[in-house]
Amino acid sequence: MNFKERRIVYFQAPGSQNTESVLRLAKEYAQTEGINDIVVASTTGETGARASEVFKGFNVVVVTHHSGFVEPGTPELREKNRKKILENGAKVLTATHALSGVERAVRKKFKTILPVELIAHALRLFGEGTKVCIEVTVMAADAGLIPVDKSVVAIGGTDRGADTALVVKPANASHFFSLEVREVIAKPRSRTKKITG
Repeated sequence: MNFKERRIVYFQAPGSQNTESVLRLAKEYAQTEGINDIVVASTTGETGARASEVFKGFNVVVVTHHSGFVEPGTPELREKNRKKILENGAKVLTATHALSGVERAVRKKFKTILPVELIAHALRLFGEGTKVCIEVTVMAADAGLIPVDKSVVAIGGTDRGADTALVVKPANASHFFSLEVREVIAKPRSRTKKITG
């Protein structure tokens, strides 16, 4: 056979209400397919802490916003969540966003957009969580915390929590176009809370 049939879960709307389902579905997939590397986006660390419990024993990389994302010099990751993540054997990566970085400063100052942020906006056509999954995978690969020669499970979301899980063959930022989104485990049907069709 030249194909595989897979079950994909589509949530009615994006958001944190999908977090537990995404983590369960992603773990089931990882266990079935023998994937050990899990990349999880987390802002305050709440989703990361929960993922570090669910995926205990896996190579879990929790990727946070860089310090100063909201307020200059200030991290958003709560210390109690960082502690829990590390106690559960997961890693925490805080780094510049792969799909914005310095370009965000250019946009803010000069009111223009450059190619990296265009890529981010194009990925958002598939949902914020899809863009986040790809971005944190690149960041974790650049930090050397996941392999680039085999699939990982990436988990991201819209605003807070998790609503998207993808199977991704990672790539470093300098080889971004070698990255492959291999499978969708779960994602929202809509990019907004209101479903129109």
